Amino acid sequence: MRNAPKLASGIASLPAPTSSFAATQAAWRFLNNERVTLATLAEPIRSAGVQGCASTKSPFCILVHDWCKITYERTKDKVDLTQLTHQTDIGHELTTALLVNADNGAPIAPMEMHLKTATGVLSTRDPAPEDVTHLDQVLPTMEASKTWGLHKPCLHVIDREADSVDHYRTWNAAGHLFLVRADDRRVRWDNSSYLLSDLAAKFRNQNQLKCVGDANFHGKPAKLWVVETRVVLDRPAKKSVGGVKSQKPGEPIELRFIVVEVRDEFGVRLGDWMLLSNLGEETASTEHLARCYYWRWRIESFFKWLKSHGHQMEHWGQHAGLSIARRLLIASMACVLVWGLMEDDSAESTAFKNVLIRLSGRQMKRSKPYTAPALLAGVHILLSTLATLEQIPLSKLKQMAELLPSLEFG
Repeated sequence: MRNAPKLASGIASLPAPTSSFAATQAAWRFLNNERVTLATLAEPIRSAGVQGCASTKSPFCILVHDWCKITYERTKDKVDLTQLTHQTDIGHELTTALLVNADNGAPIAPMEMHLKTATGVLSTRDPAPEDVTHLDQVLPTMEASKTWGLHKPCLHVIDREADSVDHYRTWNAAGHLFLVRADDRRVRWDNSSYLLSDLAAKFRNQNQLKCVGDANFHGKPAKLWVVETRVVLDRPAKKSVGGVKSQKPGEPIELRFIVVEVRDEFGVRLGDWMLLSNLGEETASTEHLARCYYWRWRIESFFKWLKSHGHQMEHWGQHAGLSIARRLLIASMACVLVWGLMEDDSAESTAFKNVLIRLSGRQMKRSKPYTAPALLAGVHILLSTLATLEQIPLSKLKQMAELLPSLEFG
């Protein structure tokens, strides 16, 4: 549960009669135990996701797909790093499918995780998938999501890396729902051929975008503006295999095209997206779909929490990818527990969160009284305090405190 500092590559232990070295040894044995499988460690996380999904009102849930590089501070002691992009860019690659509440965008749980290493893909799925391109990883995860017992269809939300006509057709034919940020491409609209950017400019010039409510842009208040139409993708998909480019014809597919803009109070455009989706209008409104993509950034926050704002993953001292993957799932369990606490608005939970923030020592903004990393830090301090009080009475601790020398200034 502890927010790990950069210089502490090991796992922190709670105060106990045993030595900290014994706790470190126990953690080492656990992370290197062959009987501890990633699929088993993922079970409580996935169970929490199922329970969290069941408590939502929306007829669907959001599953965000994304990838991030893990580049370690120390690479000489790592045994299975792989080349990520260029020759000197080595590390691991983390693939995550994050379940998000379709009612309010709150993260629930990472339902599936893969860690790419030099020796293969380490995965919470059994058997582990093959090492394929990012887009070719998506369909197997879509299929796997049907086995998790969510009892609601998943809307698979992906950034514009997934803007691929061939994959749209494949996912749609397999009955999967998707929402993807599109790059500029040519489509058929109103019996004519248009670029998506031209359509967006046309709607903008005709003042067709409507304000649908408040938004947030880099911590500042803003407004969400949207407009929707239907377009048809009828052109062949462009393929490139081994450097050889080709075209792959396919059936026309009709999709919802949504133009989204985030504007400040003066109407200045701060950001914009072009979205494509096959989710029915009877299931989600234009505004709801726009917010579903807006909530995609929850996975970026999760990666940030793992890497720099909490668990300091890139400074971990484990040597092998499998040990790192096991620790990653344990860290993810802590994230899931804190997310659940953040979603609880009861009076008891609010009072508890205030105590945790106080214990963490973090300074909070009035507009944002709680953050996940601060609550995580507070939980570890609370657990450490309780463990200490179980071993040493409060009266004895007060006596010990009196041994501190007093300082007089004057």
